[in-house]
Amino acid sequence: MMMVSSKTFSSLQFFTLFYLFTVAFASTEEAIALLKWKATFKNQNNSLLASWTPISDACEDWYGVVCFNGRVNTLNITNSSVSATLYAFPYSSLPFLENLNLSMNSFSGTIPPEIGNLTNLVYLDLNTNQISGTIPPQIGSLAKLQILRIFGNHLNGSIPEEIGYLRSLTKLSLGRNFLSGSIPSSLGNLSNLSFLFLYENQLSGSIPQEIGYLRSLSILNLRTNFLSGSIPASLGNLNNLSSLLLYENQLSGSIPQEIGYLRSLSILNLRTNFLSGSIPASLGNLNNLSILFLYENQLSGSIPEEIGYLRSLSKLDLSNNSLNGSIPASLGNLNNLSFLFLYENQLSGSIPEEIGYLRSLSKLDLSNNSLNGSIPASLGNLNNLSFLFLYENQLSGSIPQEIGYLRSLRILNLGTNFLSGSIPASLGNLNNLSILFLDENQLSGSIPQEIGYLRSLRILNLGTNFLSGSIPASLGNLNNLSILFLYENQLSGSIPEEIGYLRSLSKLDLSNNSLNGSIPASLGNLNNLSFLFLYENQLSGSIPQEIGYLRSLRILNLGTNFLSGSIPASLGNLNNLSILFLDENQLSGSIPQEIGYLRSLTMLALFRNFISGSIPASLGNISGLHLLMMSHNNLSGELPSSISNLTSLRILDLGRNNLEGIIPQCFGNIISGLQVFDVQNNKLSGTLPTNFSIGSSLISLNLHGNELEGRIPRSLSNCKKLQLLDLGDNHLNDTFPMWLGALTELRVLRLTSNKLHGPIRSSETEIMFPDLRIIDLSCNAFSEDLPTNLFQHLKGMRTIDQTVDKPSYEANGYYQDSVIVVSKGLKLEVVRILSLYTVIDLSSNKFEGHIPCVLGDLIAIRVLNLSHNRLQGHIPPSLGSLSVVESLDLSFNHLSGEIPQQLASLTSLEFLNLSHNHLQGCIPQGPQFRTFENNSYEGNEGLRGYPVSKGCGNDPVGERSSEVKGITEEEIIASRQVTNKEGFDFRT
Repeated sequence: MMMVSSKTFSSLQFFTLFYLFTVAFASTEEAIALLKWKATFKNQNNSLLASWTPISDACEDWYGVVCFNGRVNTLNITNSSVSATLYAFPYSSLPFLENLNLSMNSFSGTIPPEIGNLTNLVYLDLNTNQISGTIPPQIGSLAKLQILRIFGNHLNGSIPEEIGYLRSLTKLSLGRNFLSGSIPSSLGNLSNLSFLFLYENQLSGSIPQEIGYLRSLSILNLRTNFLSGSIPASLGNLNNLSSLLLYENQLSGSIPQEIGYLRSLSILNLRTNFLSGSIPASLGNLNNLSILFLYENQLSGSIPEEIGYLRSLSKLDLSNNSLNGSIPASLGNLNNLSFLFLYENQLSGSIPEEIGYLRSLSKLDLSNNSLNGSIPASLGNLNNLSFLFLYENQLSGSIPQEIGYLRSLRILNLGTNFLSGSIPASLGNLNNLSILFLDENQLSGSIPQEIGYLRSLRILNLGTNFLSGSIPASLGNLNNLSILFLYENQLSGSIPEEIGYLRSLSKLDLSNNSLNGSIPASLGNLNNLSFLFLYENQLSGSIPQEIGYLRSLRILNLGTNFLSGSIPASLGNLNNLSILFLDENQLSGSIPQEIGYLRSLTMLALFRNFISGSIPASLGNISGLHLLMMSHNNLSGELPSSISNLTSLRILDLGRNNLEGIIPQCFGNIISGLQVFDVQNNKLSGTLPTNFSIGSSLISLNLHGNELEGRIPRSLSNCKKLQLLDLGDNHLNDTFPMWLGALTELRVLRLTSNKLHGPIRSSETEIMFPDLRIIDLSCNAFSEDLPTNLFQHLKGMRTIDQTVDKPSYEANGYYQDSVIVVSKGLKLEVVRILSLYTVIDLSSNKFEGHIPCVLGDLIAIRVLNLSHNRLQGHIPPSLGSLSVVESLDLSFNHLSGEIPQQLASLTSLEFLNLSHNHLQGCIPQGPQFRTFENNSYEGNEGLRGYPVSKGCGNDPVGERSSEVKGITEEEIIASRQVTNKEGFDFRT
């Protein structure tokens, strides 16, 4: 017996020693393998891994290494600043490894297929590295894996279907990569999965219905991909699901009602897709739902009242859809609601007073809908409300004073409604208010001085209302105010000097009011001011020099007032100023040379003042200037050559001054870049510039009313974008420049009152002047026959087009083209509508021969003037086709025969002059012809009938019709602007 026991003991000793020997051998092998892998690291001086040495115990001393029974079981070196690859990792040397965490390092390269050798892995975490390439299918061999986290890398390619073999998996996170392709349906096999994170990839295709088999799933996050198709109804089987995040995809179709079966759901976020149809009422069953985000879809129909059953709801956002109908009163049951966003829908009806029951509400946004009725006073109960947005609706009535009870309110925006009445003084109680928008309503009365109590206010916008009275001085107490907009009201009185106390102010807009008095010098204290808009008021007095202290100012607009005196030189200190508008005032004196110090200036408008003296050469220093408008002043002297330095200039308008001398040839440096060059009605002499270069941007060139002479330069043909060319009222001596016909965008050509001569001949085949709308060659010496071939080319006059685009200039809101036309016997300045007003004026020349019938094809003509020539023959009946002609003047010619009966059909004709010809026969009778006086026909001895005689054959004789529409009194009052039935603007 002792013998057996001794043998047994010896055997146990042997096996124990053998086991300890093999364990020691195996752990040494693992340590060596790990050291070899460490040797491949790019940063060998890693302090955290300094413990990895051959002389230390891997299981006891190495950072991140945990052993079990002497074998490496866990390797966790997360966030250890390791920079390496996975290629040399000892996959085959760590057979007992269960937990591998290499997250939050700088691992790069791909995941080798040898990862499949770690068959005992339970936990694999490679998140937040720089790993690229595809996920190897061998990962499907890790049958014991429960947690797989590879999010936050650069992985691409598709998700291998082999991941569906990992039946033990509970958490799968592949988010924030570049994975593409569809989600494999094999994931439906992962019956133990509780977390599925595939967010922020490039996955496409539909969501597989097999996802609905994952009964253990508690969080499903597929957001921010390119998933399309409908949401599978099978998701309704996920009884344990607490979070469903499918937002920022391209999902379409309706929301399946089966989503309403997910009784454990606390977060449902389907926003930013293309979901359509109505919101299913079944969502009202989700008793545990705290967040419901369906915004930025195409949902329609009404908001189901069942949403009001979601008593756990804290955030509800249905904005940016096409929901209609009224807001259900049942929403008032949502006691825990803190966010309610329904903006940018098509909701109508009134705001239910039950919204006032939501005592937990901190943000309410119902803006951009069609809500009407009044603002319910019950909103004053929302003690926790910090944001209230009701703007861009159709709300009416007054602002309830109860809004003043919302002491937590920080932003109140009621803009763009039809609110009326006065601004309640109770708003002065909102101590925490930082932003107040009441703009674009119909509010009246004065601005309550209590607004000055809002010491936290940063933005105040009361623009576009009917507010009257003076600006309260109490606004000067708003120390934190950065934006003050009171524009487009009926405010009167002076600007209070207390506005100058608002040292935080960056934008001040008091434009479009009836403010009077002087600009307070205290505004010079506003060191942070970048925008100052005081235009279109009745301000008078001089511009205070203190404005020059506003070193942060970028835009200064004082236009359209009654400001007088000189422009202060101190404005030259405004180094950051980019826009300066002082136009339409009564400013006098010269332009200070200090304006040339404004090196940041891009727009300078001084037009319509009484400014005199010469243009300072220092303006040539403002190299970034795009717009320079100084027309309608008393400027004199020559054009400074320094203007040629302004190579960024796009609009140069110096018209209607007393400038003299020549146009410097060096202006060619800027003309090629200009869109508008207007020096009309000055005293400029010499010849036109000859160096219009190829590629010129010129759209409008107006040199009308100067003393220019010589020929029209052929280089103008390089201005391919030219739409308006006015060289009228000069001393040019040339033949007709038919080569201008190649400018296919030319709409207005005025060469009137020059010394142009000779016949006008054009090719029958070559396309000429295809878009011309106004051609005025009057008061020259053109001779021979009227240019029939030219008329045949005028395609722009063959159709009546009311949709022709206006010229597109930089700063087109400031510069307007204008030309003089003779219409209805008066000289009219046509502005803004050059694309629609159509004129042919060949009067006061030496044309002879017949009026060509082809003129009747130009049916868009509104003014036709062939008077004071030597034309003969009959008036062609084809002129009866000019259905929109308003003024027809054929006087002082040698025309004979009868007046064509077809002219009686011209119902738009308001002015007719056929006088001083050799016409005979009966005057046609018609509605418009009965409006014309004797002077329309005088000098034609052979004409009979009304109004020159008592009768003509069987024509009735009677008094003038009560419908006579002669030239109206308004049309003949000098300097009065009128608008006719087509919306055209004229200045007589």
